[in-house]
Amino acid sequence: MATLDASKVVVGLPTVIEDLNTSLFAGIWVITGYRLMITILLVTIGRVADIMGRVKLYNAGFAVFTIGSALCGFAPNAETLIISRLIQGFGAALLFVNTMALLVDAFPTSELGTAIGINQMAINAGTIVGYTISGILIGLFGWRSLFWVNVPVGIFGTVWSRRRLKELYGRSEGERFDYPGALLFSTALTIILLALTLGDLCSPQTQVLSAVSIALFAVFFAHERRVSQPVLDLSLLKIRLFTLGNLTNLLNGVAFAALAFELSLYFQLVKGYTAFETGISLIPMDFTLIVIGPISGRLSDKYGARGLSTLGLAITSIALLVFSTFTAETDALYIAGALASAGLGIGMFRSPNASSVMGSVPPKRRGVGAGVRSTIINTSSVVSIPLTLSMMTLVMPYDRLADIVDASRLGEVAEVAQLLGAIRYAFYAFAAINGFAVIVSALRGPRTSEGGGEGELGG
Repeated sequence: MATLDASKVVVGLPTVIEDLNTSLFAGIWVITGYRLMITILLVTIGRVADIMGRVKLYNAGFAVFTIGSALCGFAPNAETLIISRLIQGFGAALLFVNTMALLVDAFPTSELGTAIGINQMAINAGTIVGYTISGILIGLFGWRSLFWVNVPVGIFGTVWSRRRLKELYGRSEGERFDYPGALLFSTALTIILLALTLGDLCSPQTQVLSAVSIALFAVFFAHERRVSQPVLDLSLLKIRLFTLGNLTNLLNGVAFAALAFELSLYFQLVKGYTAFETGISLIPMDFTLIVIGPISGRLSDKYGARGLSTLGLAITSIALLVFSTFTAETDALYIAGALASAGLGIGMFRSPNASSVMGSVPPKRRGVGAGVRSTIINTSSVVSIPLTLSMMTLVMPYDRLADIVDASRLGEVAEVAQLLGAIRYAFYAFAAINGFAVIVSALRGPRTSEGGGEGELGG
């Protein structure tokens, strides 16, 4: 449900902008605000879950997400919709981090890859339903139904999780929460996202905000090294598999998370597709993800994560380069093949990499370990779309791009060529970023003994 809401609004964004008579900037924050709220809270929630209990917070997540969904459905303007999406994001954060921790608690290391593969299948199923259902719901009932559909599902999930889930590990007693660290991280991330969504990397305002964010991140890491019970447990970074696995997550997420946004612009503005046709066109990628995820998870239990993850990343980089060749006349079969290749690459990467990262963390630290992992993944996702926008505006002026998206169509051949050039530039940049992730993944080293202290850097 949480991943469904991250994806379905991407495809429906032009419709939301037009109906609320708002700007591209506000439309981007309808997407980004949700992901931002998830990201800034994940490490905090992971830490609190270790102290208070994971099941209790997971139950609360369903309830908060459901309330936020209802508020989004009734939002009268863009500002109210963004605030309601922040509430949704708070509930989604409670779900995201505790899902992985509960899963890792429940399965032995020898079966963890398979379990995470099944979990990834559910996540990817949410994504594919989001891309497709957005077009159907918008066409039949309007964009507000994108959020109302969550309410009955959320009520069922709230009741079911309260009755069925039980804590498998005891709570950590006598621990304090690092409020200054949480505030520093949240503020630094919010400022850099604001800078990226302004649309002009060369403007003094963007550069000042970026500098402030970098300074706050530096203060955050310095603070975390000094406190006895930090919100971000930097000692986990001594574990080689944990550190390099998370770095590949970061690089791949930046490169891949905005793909649906870029392709939605391509399909709707260049090819002239409707929101429904756009959702259908994206199915080959996510269908491949659903099929490959459990298979790669099971294979990683037997053969380890490094080879599968590295090969998957390499395939993804090639797919990103293929996307850069798309034109207004590109054949649908060629597009479907490129999307299926991207799904194959990501499917081969995600489950083995998740098993490698979480399997390296000691059981008592899995709450914060899951929080760190989820924060890195969601940080990359929340940065990816604003970064895409900034990359595109290096080729196409922001004002012109905003006018095109608001109008939901292109009028002249020159505009088509310019937009394609901007999208192509972003694909080149992300192919390079993901290519660096290939190198990092190969350097992670082989799987070692169970216990969470293995593979320490410098050890």
